[in-house]
Amino acid sequence: MSDLEPARPAPAGQGPVLEPRPDLGGGRSTPAFALPEGAASGLPTGLGSTRIGGRTFVWGSRTFVMGILNVTPDSFSGDGLLGADGTSFVTAATDLGVAMAAAGADILDVGGESTRPGHATVSPDDELGRVVPVVAALRRALPSMPLSVDTTKPAVAAAAIDAGADLVNDVWGVAEDDALPRLAAERGLPIVLMHNRAEARYTTLLAEVIADLQRAIERALRAGVPWDDILVDPGFGFGKTAVHNLALLRELPSLAILGRPIVLGTSRKSTLGRVLDLPADQRVEATLATTALGVATGVDVIRVHDVRENVRAARMADAVVRGTWPEEEA
Repeated sequence: MSDLEPARPAPAGQGPVLEPRPDLGGGRSTPAFALPEGAASGLPTGLGSTRIGGRTFVWGSRTFVMGILNVTPDSFSGDGLLGADGTSFVTAATDLGVAMAAAGADILDVGGESTRPGHATVSPDDELGRVVPVVAALRRALPSMPLSVDTTKPAVAAAAIDAGADLVNDVWGVAEDDALPRLAAERGLPIVLMHNRAEARYTTLLAEVIADLQRAIERALRAGVPWDDILVDPGFGFGKTAVHNLALLRELPSLAILGRPIVLGTSRKSTLGRVLDLPADQRVEATLATTALGVATGVDVIRVHDVRENVRAARMADAVVRGTWPEEEA
């Protein structure tokens, strides 16, 4: 006999109204787990929003664009700003940042050490000398633009924050060292946790990327970073072969299980060159293809060199995928 029995006549057009009968020993009388006090459900919800500098990013409203400023002499993409045409690298970086802002960039990401394979290691002092003046100059030129510092060194991140950076972009976000998350928590800033490995060794690629990022999220939470201040990056091109990178792009929707906004950086990467047999400065169309595919899978931020072209691709893809486009043109 069920522990729910008809208790009274049903209203016209409805099924029987049932009332619990725990005295009969059915399911309603069986003890079950309840959420601990203050615990979240752990079930998928919206991504919410994140405050970066003076701007609130509402995730899911559209795709946001992060412009790359490489203050290096050895960027893989040939866009390193050190020694550019004899111009001061600070002036060159500021001019490029202003142009990116005019082209529609939502965030500018400043890095002073190349992360390409075989890159030259940069001392903290040298990296500080590259990054801090550029962040300070961009803050003066673009007071309301959210600025990110791309580094693995806490001292560099701290100095960049003092100069005006609003976001920490940790390209070794899955490392056991939690110094950068602790710094972000102390300064009240959001952080991007990127997947990376020293070697491309995997047994189950996607499962391991997700598991590594999940552990990184847990470390950041323990360090004091609020849930809403954590973004994740699957690390396209970092510790992965070209085949791994393409598989990762195909499986991007799976990263939604992490419950955090996704940053995607495919711009001009070597995998695109391997597929099309093209040098870095001829990979714009390939980058645009990955941008459109990323938007279709729900990526939240695309990190790119060619801002104008990718802004246009993202807006078009958003119009199709998210249904977001200017009302006056609807």
